[in-house]
Amino acid sequence: MPYSRVDQWLEKLRNSGYRLTGPRYFVVDILARAERALSPIEVHQLARQQHPTIGLVSVYRTLEKLERLGLIQRVHQPDKCQAYIAAFSGHEHLLVCSTCGQVEFFKGDDLAPLVNRVEEESGYRIQEHWLQLFGRCKKCQENHKPGIQNIEEKPC
Repeated sequence: MPYSRVDQWLEKLRNSGYRLTGPRYFVVDILARAERALSPIEVHQLARQQHPTIGLVSVYRTLEKLERLGLIQRVHQPDKCQAYIAAFSGHEHLLVCSTCGQVEFFKGDDLAPLVNRVEEESGYRIQEHWLQLFGRCKKCQENHKPGIQNIEEKPC
């Protein structure tokens, strides 16, 4: 039987020499199952529902470790807050709903002309790029009502 994402992440943490503490398990469980990008504060609030004594520092330390291992990636929000989602594989970019936070990945290799132009104009040798597009998903477009709080209006 194949491992779940949670099991795979826990095994990678263990194989990398990290202890599997209760707080770490809950952070892994939340992020591995998340369908949208979550801020550290949101992860902390969700984790406290099952582990009331978890500290925000434990959340941040676990996020650091998961990111270092390539299991999660940062999603830069328009409000300058950072959120996290399970990392993708291959060369993909992000679509982020600015209302509900839903994240989808899309493939896109047609940036070569832009990268070439930037290299020529700047003198830089571009080594990599990361593209995130923000908008409103279909569901939020259908359900949008004035006065509904968007992600960019939420505190970090």
